[in-house]
This record gives sequence, C-alpha cells and structure tokens, in this order.
Amino acid sequence: MVCVKLSHIDMLSLNRNELEALRILWEQGEMKPTEIQSHFSWPIENGTLRSVLGNLVEKRHIRRELRGKAFFYVASVPKATLLQTIMQNLARVFARGSHQELVAQLVQTGDIKPADLKILSETAVGASPQKSKRKSK
Repeated sequence: MVCVKLSHIDMLSLNRNELEALRILWEQGEMKPTEIQSHFSWPIENGTLRSVLGNLVEKRHIRRELRGKAFFYVASVPKATLLQTIMQNLARVFARGSHQELVAQLVQTGDIKPADLKILSETAVGASPQKSKRKSK
C-alpha cells in the first residue's frame, strides 16, 4: 500500500467522473482504460475518460504504468483514506468539526429508515476505537 500525505489530497475537486473511475479501480483493481470504460455506470467517451484518468494521475489519486503499448491504472489512495478525509472536510464545513453532529445531520436530512438506524447502531457498537484511528507517520 502506498502512503499518501493527506495534504496532497484535494477531495473537494473530484468530479463525478473522477469519483466513478476511483470506485471502479477500488473494486476491480488494476485496469486498462477500455476496461475502466466498460465498468462505468453511465456512458463516457474515450477521450473524456483519458482526460479523467490524466487528472487523477496528476492529483496523485491513481498511478499508471506503461506495459507494451497500453497504460494500466491502479488506485494509489486507499478508499478508507479518501473517505475519512472527505468526512473530516464535511464535518468541518457542516458540523463545526464534529463527526457525531455530521452523522446526526445526515440522519435528519437523509432518507434513513428505522432499519437503517438499527444497522448504524450495530455498526457503532461493533466498531473498535483502534480500528477507526489512523496510525501517525
């Protein structure tokens, strides 16, 4: 796993296509652009995808390696790292930095059903404080 400093991650500048490309690479692993394109949830032109991939490489969210005539792409930022950083930014903007307040607001404003709250509660009870904390480097 590659360690990426959070200061180099600018989540707020990720657009819908970039997030979709990251989702695909997290789920599928290393892929060529045509393979990534085939997994998109909506149609995306080849030129647009190549621009998206170039932007993600520039932002250091993914890496590419040339093999023969083809580039292969892989996520360089773990999904959990990006999610945690996005959550920190959302909490800072919407809830004065409080993750608990942010979750409460999401429950209040979202389409959360009682069964969903039960799952959230069970997840919270089962979460270990050590699992949720990142190691400092």
